[in-house]
Amino acid sequence: MIAYLVVREGNKWRDVYRLTPGQVMTVGRAPTNRIVLNDEVCSRYHCEVFQNGATWRLRDLQSRNGTLLSGEPVVGEVDLKPGQVIEIGPCELAFTYDLSQAFPRNDDDAPPVDGDTGAQTIDVLEMSSMSAPAEPTILHREAANPFVAGNRAANLGRDRTSRELAQLYRLALEMGSANNSKQLAEVVLGGLASGTSADIGALLLLPNPVEVGEDPGELSLVAYRSGGERPYQKVSEYLSTTVLKSREAILARDVADDSLLVNRDSLGEIHAKSVICAPIRLATRIYGLIHLYSTNPDSKLEPDDLEYTLAVADQCAGALDNLLRQEKLADGLARVRNENLKLREQLGIESDLVGNSDSIQEMKNKIARIAPTDAIVLIRGESGVGKELVARAIHFTSRRRNGSFVCMNCAALTESLLESELFGHEKGSFTGATSRKIGKFEQAHKGTLFLDEVGEMGPGIQAKFLRVLEGHPFERVGGNTPIQVDVRVVAATNRNLEQAVESGAFRKDLYFRLHVVELVVDPLRDRVDDVEVLARHFLQGFAGKSGRAVKDFTPAAVEKMKAYDWPGNVRELQNSVERAVILCTGELVGAGDIQLSGLGGGDEQRAAVQASATGGLGDITLEALEQQHILAVLDRANWNKSQAAQILGIERSTLDRKLKRYQVSRPGH
Repeated sequence: MIAYLVVREGNKWRDVYRLTPGQVMTVGRAPTNRIVLNDEVCSRYHCEVFQNGATWRLRDLQSRNGTLLSGEPVVGEVDLKPGQVIEIGPCELAFTYDLSQAFPRNDDDAPPVDGDTGAQTIDVLEMSSMSAPAEPTILHREAANPFVAGNRAANLGRDRTSRELAQLYRLALEMGSANNSKQLAEVVLGGLASGTSADIGALLLLPNPVEVGEDPGELSLVAYRSGGERPYQKVSEYLSTTVLKSREAILARDVADDSLLVNRDSLGEIHAKSVICAPIRLATRIYGLIHLYSTNPDSKLEPDDLEYTLAVADQCAGALDNLLRQEKLADGLARVRNENLKLREQLGIESDLVGNSDSIQEMKNKIARIAPTDAIVLIRGESGVGKELVARAIHFTSRRRNGSFVCMNCAALTESLLESELFGHEKGSFTGATSRKIGKFEQAHKGTLFLDEVGEMGPGIQAKFLRVLEGHPFERVGGNTPIQVDVRVVAATNRNLEQAVESGAFRKDLYFRLHVVELVVDPLRDRVDDVEVLARHFLQGFAGKSGRAVKDFTPAAVEKMKAYDWPGNVRELQNSVERAVILCTGELVGAGDIQLSGLGGGDEQRAAVQASATGGLGDITLEALEQQHILAVLDRANWNKSQAAQILGIERSTLDRKLKRYQVSRPGH
């Protein structure tokens, strides 16, 4: 027989509670009791009603003011008989198997009907002795996590409680080891599959955690799990909205017959017999939803499943909050490290372009027009001409000057490592990925990314690089979260990209995407007027760093530097000046302190430079030696300037310039 406790205050009915075999009905002032009495006479945990065999018994929990049964104090445990009234202060609870015989009542004191009962008395609607409408859509609600509140063990047998607590403990350990939200979702859904009657489940997250009253935004599916043949379908908009607003877990049954749900989503298509929708919440924030449903009419979800799901959801919220904190800290740390490294590099690298030649002045004018835009820039020139300095000048004169300037050499790494460097990777995505890494694109967000030697990119990464240049989001290696960045790309190359496109080594569409604005940096041999200016600029910097009392160059040293071709361009000049400052013994750097490699010409010129260094040619200037060598090569080539320039390893235009400076022409012409 079904037993009930009928609560009344004075002559008025208040609530009816159905006593469930195997569950303990606790009564007290604490909100964790099944029956809560708001009276100071009532203790926090006053008494409880439980079943012993076929008999229901009442036990006083050592309450402060005691419990009366039909006017007699209860000592220890006593059997309950139909019609008896439990008295706790002014409140009365009648025990009965027949609601009509609970206790005498007048016309104004009628039993409660649908709508008068609280959330905890929902089972009363199933009683055949009361006239009630069809079962409502929402069968049960749960606002408080019973495992935290402490009343779970009182309502279940100890064995079942121990099993569930052990499951929650194992789940907590597995959640703590998850490296991202997808792994966490799979752990959570696996635990719910083994701990509930659900055969399909999903975890959905909001774009960002929201507080009470905030617009939650669009839910996105992180992971789902299906134990049967039917796939996961879209979550109920009605239930989702209800849970996000109330922040209570909801259990609903006979969903397929409910037009409110079927007309709004696909639950009718999957023939769901019962549904659980639980919020993933922490304190006042909500992160998303856990959605479970059973399609088996013989295995419906029960209120116990709802309570267990809510407990798992609360654990999931804590783990998810830790993951978000770790990701935010990792992002911030990587950004700070990169900015710190770049700032330290900038202490030794001036972003301003140094030089007075027409070529440099024209370059500065172009940069002034290009920098305010966000156009992609392709910088071309030989190795060592200062392409990175041009990129820095573009960045520091643009509106992104307060953002990061991130450099990446595309020729320094293999294709797989280059992808990881550019786009980042997740922990465990490949051998050696021991932690999560933020890529160069993310580091350069709101700033500029400089890609040197972009022509050395492998074919595989060129496609992904092109998508990012076109504004599409990307994913880290081993990840599945789309990442959108706001980055200006400046690329540089000393390679003939047109030939690479013709040979198929470089994508044509990527070439055209990079070829928006092109800047060509002339080699140092074509702007001799800048050699002296650059040399003095480097001398001042190195003298200050090394503490040497070196002030200037001798005229002979300046002429020696101007006469050299500088095949290594500005980089070679910088290294030569640094070496000269270190070796110089006085205040002026002399011609003897300038050590040149002689790589600008052929074998004969290198031999001549070496002989000059050992005194084999006597006191002869480098300019005179160079003039002699050039004339000798021209004579052997019968004054074929193109052939001579190829032998000398210089451009035809450079050869013409040198002949003009030497005021030399072909004999007989």
